[in-house]
Amino acid sequence: MLLFSAQIIAIMSVLLLAIGNLKTQGTETSSRLFFLMAIGIVCYLIRNMSMSHIDPALRLNTGAWGAVLNLGINSIPGLFMIYCYYVFQDSKHTPRLLTGLLLLQLVLEHLNYRSYRPSAFLSVEADSSLSQFLLGPVPDFMQLIFAAFAVYWTARGWSNDLVETRRFLRWVIVSVQGVLILAIVFLENYLLSSASAGYAQMQAAITYVVATVTFLMLASLLHIDYVGFDKVIRKVTPFVPPEQADDGLLADVKRFRKVFEEDRVYHEHGLTIANLAAKLDLPEYRLRALINKHLGYRNFNALLHEYRIKDACSMLANPQQRHLPVLTIALTVGYQSITPFNIAFRQAKGLTPTEFRKQALQENA
Repeated sequence: MLLFSAQIIAIMSVLLLAIGNLKTQGTETSSRLFFLMAIGIVCYLIRNMSMSHIDPALRLNTGAWGAVLNLGINSIPGLFMIYCYYVFQDSKHTPRLLTGLLLLQLVLEHLNYRSYRPSAFLSVEADSSLSQFLLGPVPDFMQLIFAAFAVYWTARGWSNDLVETRRFLRWVIVSVQGVLILAIVFLENYLLSSASAGYAQMQAAITYVVATVTFLMLASLLHIDYVGFDKVIRKVTPFVPPEQADDGLLADVKRFRKVFEEDRVYHEHGLTIANLAAKLDLPEYRLRALINKHLGYRNFNALLHEYRIKDACSMLANPQQRHLPVLTIALTVGYQSITPFNIAFRQAKGLTPTEFRKQALQENA
């Protein structure tokens, strides 16, 4: 009965969080991804309520919904990976490769599920070694890779994140959601089978953890008027215009502009926020607040890219420097190789450096 109650609490908490987030942030891609993840978690909890170790009086009969539950469960790692990429890498769109890999994994999982039901739609006979490999280890390994990438992208860039709340939530997601999903995928696919003695204990432990975490998350948000993780995760500290800045902030800004802009310290290869704080003789937390509050940047790399790309554009558009190779320009403005320069330039301008140079020189001519 305790396990059944925990399952109901977990399902209700997950649904309330997802619906509240979708209601307040329905136009955000990350909110829709979070909602889809929540549906997958609910599918996982419902599937657990139909397992053989559940008391027959409380056991659910999923019947024809088994395929739907299987699809929702197997989509969790991939959706979590895309969600973390979208939120923490400040991406405006989801890479097609990630979406394609997720769809491929779901198709393989579906075929694997149907292989045990020869009369079902899209059924296959897993009677060959290749079929058994593609429908077994491959999708399981893809799930593990998806969960690992989600944790990686959440942790990546933590030192350059200028939003303190989001810096904290990175570790909440890594330590709770990411590790939990990674552990579930690893345990279920590689260590325990549904027939093993420890499977029921593992399922119960996971249910208790999910119920506790989601209930606490829901309870912590009841004191505000809306439930919206994006409002918290993507929050930017309010911009402070110069006329509202105090004397201390103005002095810090003046020092920053002298070292960063006039001396062009951003041209230095491998510049980090810790290096810049040392050059400015400022505590790192004050420099983070300055860049975030006064300049309005959420990420230190975004600041570097903007200044470096601006200088690169000036050099590319200068007819007297048309003889300079693009690589030389990239190294001059602070990039350590051509690849990150090309990626940053294309994201900022929508053109490659070579295309931009050709267009700019034609306009000048």
